[in-house]
Amino acid sequence: MAVPAPALPSRVRIYEVGARDGLQNEKAVVPTEIKAEFVRRLAAAGLTTVEATSFVHPKWVPQLADSEQLFPLVRDLEQDAVAQLPVLVPNDRGLDRALALGARSIAVFVSATESFAKANLNRTMAEALAMSEPVVARAREQRVHVRGYLSMCFGDPWEGAVPVAQVVRTAKSLLDMGCDELSLGDTIGVATPGHVLSLLAGLNEAGVPTDRIGVHFHDTYGQALANTLAALQHGVRTVDASAGGLGGCPYAKSATGNLATEDLVWMLDGLGIETGVDLGRLTATSAWMAEQLGRPSPSRTVRALTGTSHQEQ
Repeated sequence: MAVPAPALPSRVRIYEVGARDGLQNEKAVVPTEIKAEFVRRLAAAGLTTVEATSFVHPKWVPQLADSEQLFPLVRDLEQDAVAQLPVLVPNDRGLDRALALGARSIAVFVSATESFAKANLNRTMAEALAMSEPVVARAREQRVHVRGYLSMCFGDPWEGAVPVAQVVRTAKSLLDMGCDELSLGDTIGVATPGHVLSLLAGLNEAGVPTDRIGVHFHDTYGQALANTLAALQHGVRTVDASAGGLGGCPYAKSATGNLATEDLVWMLDGLGIETGVDLGRLTATSAWMAEQLGRPSPSRTVRALTGTSHQEQ
């Protein structure tokens, strides 16, 4: 039963990251054809933004080494305006590869902490921003939409709690260089709702409008939905989620799965918030992918709607 709550948006854009952020952390390499089918099924379920893959060097993310084979198998979805298919690019070479295949939406990524910048990019925060700047400039010249991912916005496994002002400075740098939107990442899942509201308020005070902000929560401590609701109450209308709760981060071992898209849709449906997503088709897709991976889906909604437990699925 849908029961609306006050001070919430009427519609939320779900930025689906399962095919990229979800699969990049799998131990097994998923066949290219299965990845393509996954993207197609997600789009068929009504997800209009499906992050397709990453053009990071295969040495660093071997699970996504087939990006040049995968993207041509699904790019018609974008060409036919079925779904936007963003791809992650780390540098100029990654952008070259993505543009050569017709990508019309990219994402760059930096860290809000020095420790994670070193672990993930082998660079300082300043060096990572400097590396992203020409990528963003060239993408905008090509009229390509650019998202800026900002990792470790709430806590860092090496540095602990991350000061709001530090996150705001880095976020402003991403937007100032030309990113169209910003995704705030709780990479190790330590955020709580008050911290979320504090960061969003800090960004607004620095001149960052809420409509350019998305949130990306991991569910390490079971706080992802609570944090999402806090962000929605603040006015955020873009939420990252991963079908079946797939994902983590290969460079931050304490990072567990992303917020499950099904769990998010269940909550939003219950609040009467439109997403355009067919929960039944989405659940079937995640159950299918769980079978391909040979392990149960961590999504509570998938397990509830398919009548399976961790052991049975």
